[in-house]
Amino acid sequence: MPDPAVALRVAALRLLTRRDHSRAELMSKLAAQAESAEQLEAVLDALQAERLLSDNRFATQRVVARAGRYGNARLKQELRQKGVGDDDIAAALPEGGDEAERCRAVWARKFRELPQSAEERAKQMRFLQYRGFSGEAIRRVMRGADE
Repeated sequence: MPDPAVALRVAALRLLTRRDHSRAELMSKLAAQAESAEQLEAVLDALQAERLLSDNRFATQRVVARAGRYGNARLKQELRQKGVGDDDIAAALPEGGDEAERCRAVWARKFRELPQSAEERAKQMRFLQYRGFSGEAIRRVMRGADE
């Protein structure tokens, strides 16, 4: 019969080969297979020591992959939900590039033309807010659209 800790490590590595996971995400996925919380912590600690599990790397990859569609507020929220710490989030966000430029690109893909009325302007601003862009980035885009 295989060692339960080895089986847990194999399951963790199987998940990590598909994509990076945050520590909290991996913990929740493996909790049912672990005999104890201490065993799970030990396996995750070993993976972190071997640099196979990294919240910082996970956060950076997530930001790079999703920055083209979402603003910093939405990216922060998603990373927090995945259990990533504030320090790792702060280190990863600059990898997404300038938020105002991303906001302008999202706006241009969705709307393509200037708002003709106050209602259209409000609709466009709500869309960008929902995508997690800051008020400043949205104002810059709308100012550019007004010019």
